[in-house]
Amino acid sequence: MSTTETDFAAVRDKLDLTELVNRLFMYTDARNWQGLQNEVFTENVYLDMESNGGAPPGVVTAKTITDGWQQGFQGVDAVHHQGGHYLITVNADQADVYGYAVAMHYRTAALHGKTRTFVGSYEIKAERTGSGWRINHLKYNLQFADGNASLQ
Repeated sequence: MSTTETDFAAVRDKLDLTELVNRLFMYTDARNWQGLQNEVFTENVYLDMESNGGAPPGVVTAKTITDGWQQGFQGVDAVHHQGGHYLITVNADQADVYGYAVAMHYRTAALHGKTRTFVGSYEIKAERTGSGWRINHLKYNLQFADGNASLQ
C-alpha cells in the first residue's frame, strides 16, 4: 500500500469511527434500539456506567444495554446527546475513541424542573468487523449532573 493509500485509509477509519460514535448518540436519542444493536454495538459489550449510578462494570449483550436504556427513558419525553472533541487512535482492527458528551433529558410533566443534564466523557473501544466498525467497550465518566435528577 502506498503512503497516499495508507493516509487515505487512516482518514477513512477516523471518519467511520466518528460516525459510529455519532450514531451511538443519535440512535439513542431517537430510541432506535434495533439500530444500536445492529449498527453500533458488537453482540457483547464491556459496559461501565457506574460513575452515573449504573450497575457494576462488566460484559453484557447489546440487547441488555438497549433494553436497559429503553426502560430508563420511559416517561422521558425527549433525550438529546451532544458529543465531540473526539480523540481517535486506530491500531489495525482495533480503535480507541475518547470524547466529551452532554446529555439532556426533558419531561413535560415534571414539577420541579423539566430537564436534567449530564456532562462527562466516554472511553470507547471499537473493533473492525465484517460489517464495519462496532463498539465493544463503553465507559462513561460523569463529570457532573445538574437539574431535576428524578424528573418528578
